[in-house]
Amino acid sequence: MSKTKKVVINTCYGGFGLSEKACKMLGIDSEYDHVDIDRHNKNLINVVETLGDEANGECAELKIVEIPDDVDYIIEEYDGLEWISESHRTWT
Repeated sequence: MSKTKKVVINTCYGGFGLSEKACKMLGIDSEYDHVDIDRHNKNLINVVETLGDEANGECAELKIVEIPDDVDYIIEEYDGLEWISESHRTWT
């Protein structure tokens, strides 16, 4: 059985965001710092699992997705609705 890692994404239009309660649990500034947090951060995963819907920021519906541990991933989005894609090389 292969190992997996958990990644937090936003599953609705509007964009990724954390509630004030979630930011306090993470010890980050609710206005800025959550934008740059690694989505596979173990503390973030724990907060989302613990708080459930209470972790959602305004216009966010957070979900934890499990992907193979060895996958190099990127989070893509359209109008804030996110999904995980495997990274690949692109040239222009």
